[in-house]
Amino acid sequence: MKVEVRLPSMGEEAEDAATVVFWSVETGDTVSAEDDLIEMTTDKAAFTVPSPETGVLVEKCVEEGDEVKTGDLLGIIEV
Repeated sequence: MKVEVRLPSMGEEAEDAATVVFWSVETGDTVSAEDDLIEMTTDKAAFTVPSPETGVLVEKCVEEGDEVKTGDLLGIIEV
């Protein structure tokens, strides 16, 4: 089963876009639920997006430096 990793809402007061700073894993790497996948930044904060499931990262849908909006697809994990 494939699980989509999407940019979560950052709260009512936060911006609705962030920039990909760094991927903590590579395509083909095994990840555990809650492992940090991607470091993101906005004008006001830096944060990480965790893995929603344990599995293998099979696709990166964004690259370092890309700006993404809330709900955008970041990657896909095969569980």
